[in-house]
Amino acid sequence: MSDLSTFFNPESVVLVGATDRSTWSKMAFDNLRLLGFEGKVHLVSRSGGMAHGHQTVASLAEIGEPVDVALLMLPLAAMNEAVRDVGRAGIRNAVVLAGGFAEVGAEGRRLQQALVEAAREHGVRLLGPNCLGFINFNTGACCWTGSMRTPPLKGRISIASQSGAVGTVMKHFAHQHGIGLNIVAATGNEADLGLAEVVDHLVDDPATAVIAIFAEAVRDTALFASAARRALRQGKPIVILKVGRSDLTKQAAQSHTGAMVGDDGVFDGVCRQLGLVRVRSIEELMFTAALLDRTGVLNDGGVAVLSASGGMGELAADYAHLEGVSLPALAPATLAALTAILPPMATPANPLDLTGAVVNNPDLFRQCMEAMQQDPAVAVLVCVFDAPTALNGDWAPFAVGSLEAIGKFRPDGRARFLVVSNAVKTVSDRSREAIEAAALPYLASGLDISVKALKQAVDWSRRHRAAGLVQDESSKASPPVAATLPRSEREAIDYVKGFGVPVVPQVLAADAGQAVAAARAMEGPVVLKIASPDIAHKTEVGGVLLNLHGDAAVAEGFRRIMASAAAALPEARLDGVLVAPMRNDGLELFVGVRQDAQWGHVIALGLGGVWIEALQDVSLRRLPVSAADVGEMLGELRGGKLLDGFRGAPPVDRAALADAVVRIGQAALGLGPTLDTLEVNPLLAAGGRIEALDALASYSS
Repeated sequence: MSDLSTFFNPESVVLVGATDRSTWSKMAFDNLRLLGFEGKVHLVSRSGGMAHGHQTVASLAEIGEPVDVALLMLPLAAMNEAVRDVGRAGIRNAVVLAGGFAEVGAEGRRLQQALVEAAREHGVRLLGPNCLGFINFNTGACCWTGSMRTPPLKGRISIASQSGAVGTVMKHFAHQHGIGLNIVAATGNEADLGLAEVVDHLVDDPATAVIAIFAEAVRDTALFASAARRALRQGKPIVILKVGRSDLTKQAAQSHTGAMVGDDGVFDGVCRQLGLVRVRSIEELMFTAALLDRTGVLNDGGVAVLSASGGMGELAADYAHLEGVSLPALAPATLAALTAILPPMATPANPLDLTGAVVNNPDLFRQCMEAMQQDPAVAVLVCVFDAPTALNGDWAPFAVGSLEAIGKFRPDGRARFLVVSNAVKTVSDRSREAIEAAALPYLASGLDISVKALKQAVDWSRRHRAAGLVQDESSKASPPVAATLPRSEREAIDYVKGFGVPVVPQVLAADAGQAVAAARAMEGPVVLKIASPDIAHKTEVGGVLLNLHGDAAVAEGFRRIMASAAAALPEARLDGVLVAPMRNDGLELFVGVRQDAQWGHVIALGLGGVWIEALQDVSLRRLPVSAADVGEMLGELRGGKLLDGFRGAPPVDRAALADAVVRIGQAALGLGPTLDTLEVNPLLAAGGRIEALDALASYSS
């Protein structure tokens, strides 16, 4: 039931509900012919007769031979019985076109559940309902009821889209810009097969090199995460465009496919953790996927840009600066080699302006690329040049000759190379002829989007290399659930201490004398805090006093806190007062774990005080996290530079800090599924001293 090979690569297809009266039926049939499907196509119509110029049969049972997949183009009321017929005929895969299910409300959800039960009873996997189906461009197999562009462009990029309309836009956009595709699958309502199952299949599909996703929600987060980790280790990029950044989008997604889009900040962190390449637009999605298809895994190093225009080189430098892409200075040997090649008016540099001399000598592209790929700092060579849209006119011979010259370049195996257009443009039939004749890795994305995509490729390549070196934390067993759940601050701080989290020394004092004795032992100013399992917010009841010096101040402070807490909350149980040394140095951080409806326990890390409250400067990850994950989280914080020393403060030991955060995450997992939140606030970092000053846990039941 889990193998989807015959679903997306069938050797035979049956169209159920085939009729010349249906536009859906006509498009589905025409698409099979248009793509050149060489397998068997069967047509079923209850009324019999002819459809699309071919004889139909009245039922699936009359086919009399195995069929891999059925496309069900029937009214909603007939769908359950049709699925049973599919199962009884021995067909294990079906695409359901009809809408009116979960996307319309409670009654639709009931109908959808009945459909799923019928499918499971008869061993049938469903794609849909409320979906356009799938296309396999490389084999020509398809159950797709949308329009098709010609000629079909075959490639290694597969698309999984939860919206059929968006999937169609992505498919058309790819065709318009010369991007070849493998499989396109629209998952619709995901009554059975969902985004996670499709992606899981594509990760192991040898014909797929890159996966492009449009998502509203990820329902099976465990399978999706497992597939994403496997893809990262295998070096198969997953590029994703997910909606849900605004409240308005969340409402629209709910009405569209019944999806819950979830917390976008959490999803951002999950993308970084799993090595997913997240983009913001269809243009970035398709062009980034195409670039990754052309480059594969990049080696360490920066980008070298070559252009016949000084202005384009300047734009390249600006775009690279904005995106954080390295354009390294070239080594002396590289500069010397370029000087020997270039005309006197050209200046060897990166970006490199080949000047107008390239018009008379297009081979300058190849010669300069040969020299630049020898530079140890260069991992990617980018030629900025437009493929001609037509092969006539004065410019065409120069363009074709330049493409041919660039095509003669032979990478040394370490550096990758691309040819990108100056601006976003379409790729005509003539363009494709010139590109294919020169055997070029060409991208019509324009320089701006190309640099954005290169930044993504560099980051993804780094994550891929790291995935082979760092143990997958998700494979570790969660710690056993604590026998007694900590309720008070004192219990919570003792609990995290048991996981190796460094905590500030503290003593529980039951009377003023014990408080004074504890303060004397700490040899310095102290903090007093009320200890009560019933008081979560101590400052609101006058339960905290800072920077107390001397026996008298400590004794009086004890009495004030106890009296204030008792007056504010008479029913609260008062265990006494916690005495801890006052910390005046260091940087305060917030570490919190909460339960996310889709992704489970999520850990948040940010700098304390104004950074997290006013600026929302926080980084999120799904638990468990590794030290490498925490290191990335610290790097994402806008205030993260404060960790490296500020106004004379010593730099924070990031390794020790990361270890403490990892241990807090493990402690949270040890509190089990009922944990709602665990907060360590603040976690104080002063050089190599990392200490949890406060901790508190809450539970959902």
